Amino acid sequence: MGQGGGVTATTTTRAEALDVLRSLVGRDDADFHDGQFEAIEALVDDRRRALVVQRTGWGKSAVYFVATLLLRRRGAGPTVLVSPLLALMRDQIAAAARAGVRAVKIDSTNAHEWGDVLAQLDRDEVDVLLVSPERLNNPSFRDEQLPQLVARIGLLVVDEAHCISDWGHDFRPDYRRLRDLIARMPAGIPVLATTATANSRVVADVAEQLDAGAGDDAADGAAPGVLTIRGPLARASLRLGVLRLPDSPSRLAWLISHLGDLPGSGIIYTLTVAAAGDTARLLRERGYDVRAYTGQTDTDEREESEALLKDNRVKALVATSALGMGFDKPDLGFVVHLGAPSSPVSYYQQVGRAGRATDSADVLLLPGTEDREIWHYFATASMPDRDRAERVLTALAAAGGPLSTPALEAIVDIRRTPLELLLKVLDVDGAVARVRGGWVATGEPWSYDEDRYRRIAAERVAEQQHMIDYEESPGCRMEFLQRSLDDDTAAPCGRCDNCAGAWYPVEIAAGATDAASAALDRVGVPIEPRRQWPTGTDRLGVPVKGRIAADELASEGRALARLTDLGWGGALRDLFAAGGADRPVPENVLGACVRVLAEWGWENRPVAVVAMPSRAKPQLVDSLARGIAGIGRLPFLGAIGLVDGGPTGQPGGNSAFRVAGLWDRFSAAALDVPAGPVLLVDDRVDSGWTLTVAARELRRAGAAEVLPFALALRG
Repeated sequence: MGQGGGVTATTTTRAEALDVLRSLVGRDDADFHDGQFEAIEALVDDRRRALVVQRTGWGKSAVYFVATLLLRRRGAGPTVLVSPLLALMRDQIAAAARAGVRAVKIDSTNAHEWGDVLAQLDRDEVDVLLVSPERLNNPSFRDEQLPQLVARIGLLVVDEAHCISDWGHDFRPDYRRLRDLIARMPAGIPVLATTATANSRVVADVAEQLDAGAGDDAADGAAPGVLTIRGPLARASLRLGVLRLPDSPSRLAWLISHLGDLPGSGIIYTLTVAAAGDTARLLRERGYDVRAYTGQTDTDEREESEALLKDNRVKALVATSALGMGFDKPDLGFVVHLGAPSSPVSYYQQVGRAGRATDSADVLLLPGTEDREIWHYFATASMPDRDRAERVLTALAAAGGPLSTPALEAIVDIRRTPLELLLKVLDVDGAVARVRGGWVATGEPWSYDEDRYRRIAAERVAEQQHMIDYEESPGCRMEFLQRSLDDDTAAPCGRCDNCAGAWYPVEIAAGATDAASAALDRVGVPIEPRRQWPTGTDRLGVPVKGRIAADELASEGRALARLTDLGWGGALRDLFAAGGADRPVPENVLGACVRVLAEWGWENRPVAVVAMPSRAKPQLVDSLARGIAGIGRLPFLGAIGLVDGGPTGQPGGNSAFRVAGLWDRFSAAALDVPAGPVLLVDDRVDSGWTLTVAARELRRAGAAEVLPFALALRG
């Protein structure tokens, strides 16, 4: 019931809300879906905290836009909408405008507009402010704008709320700050959290965090506790299927043969950036209008690609999970996965992009043999490491003042990306704080929660097995996904390949496999030379900083392939598998390397070959270098010498520490280095610093140019 009038108030609110809804969707006959008005009433009349778990396309955005307008009419302040992705923000702002809702955003892409946005907020000309979870911990926003905003806030909306939970498939540390924000809000301010992908464990976790600070402090008339509105997650429009093919060429050949048969425009998901690029290139060569879309795609290009897909001007975007939550194209005709996500929950979230406003959409999974090893790599990427965390806390405690991330990186020997993630985790745990000028230790006690991370890791492994179970299940596929999300309305769909038989063709067009194999057999990836010494090397006893001197610089090199490539990446992953024996380079791999060299197009042909000394794969590197020298009829000068036992430390880690561990550890004094270009051969490139420092030694010994060559490029 609503406040002050029971049924009458509810009736009045419903009529007003229905009028707003019809303006929002542009239809005079529109009505609420089951649960929509209940959520609006809870927010507007009862000022409750609500969690809405409903399938994609149900209309969660309608709930918060309608509620916003009703609350604003009642004198409430602006809605703050925490949204995880820039693409999602763009769609939400466009949808808000259609509803007559004045929406603006503050994020990393529009810093030039922040002043105008804040002025609009001061004039009360904003109905919805969209912010990313990361923005909540930006020092100036957190310390200057956020307190004023919290004092005036009319409604807090947390979109894609499964990100709050450690158990959610897309856990993001910054989302955990929302618990503290909710606890600081004035009493009686409604909160709405929405998601389409939460099982019972995640629902309970999110509801507990939404309840922060409520308790006895609720305003008069505000209902206590969190209202959970959960609907059936079945998607009647989706026709699910799984087609198991023997290898990557077969999967790409199927796409070549049948992409044109799939309805409308769609998304082809891959598990890695390299796979997205390779697949998009192959499909374009075969006449399909597709684009790659990954986390490495430029922002402007992403926006252009999204627009092309929405307007059906491309057949598909070949995307990583960067094109995931919230992308809004109601008539998306198909979703194909080249390789499976690591859990049925993630899979449901991604396929939920399709068939939102159509009677039918095709969803096909083409699992890959490499899926498990890719899952394993990503499974622990967000987990903090005890030793690393303690190094960070010790360094900050000893600093006596704020340390910037680059300065801290040069002290703790942790690469930038994992360091930033670790700092976020420590921040939300209260052990460190982000302030102007960098990071400080708070002095609050902190201990590594080993049990918690062990439980999360075990859950990830169980989810991976559950995905394999989905692929192999003889039962209804939609029912399987619903049960994975603890939907007790799960029932056979009657449409998937297990319910109604295979709806997809299995034959592959003549020549398609050969075309795919040829594409995957492509060789040669540039190795970009390092041009700048890393920040902090001079503080570690290395007498260099700034740009690398031109007469000590390596030239652009080549690798056979990336370890994540669909083609030669598989052979290289086998070659470098953990625990694998060192052995001479296989003939087929050597042959592929010779093709890379033949296609290189260098200005000056190398006059000699030098090998990198390898601890892990000495036979592999030596045989590769000797093989290249023999085939190219070039003198093999041997391996660069090691000084005092060679490099200290391990590959990876922070760049400054890596250079310090390599410095003065190589010598070319025993080599008869010619004055011409020298080919420098290694097994794989991680950070690139080993080749950079070794190339410097060869240049100082007289080489006019150093051309790095490696079997594998990381990532």
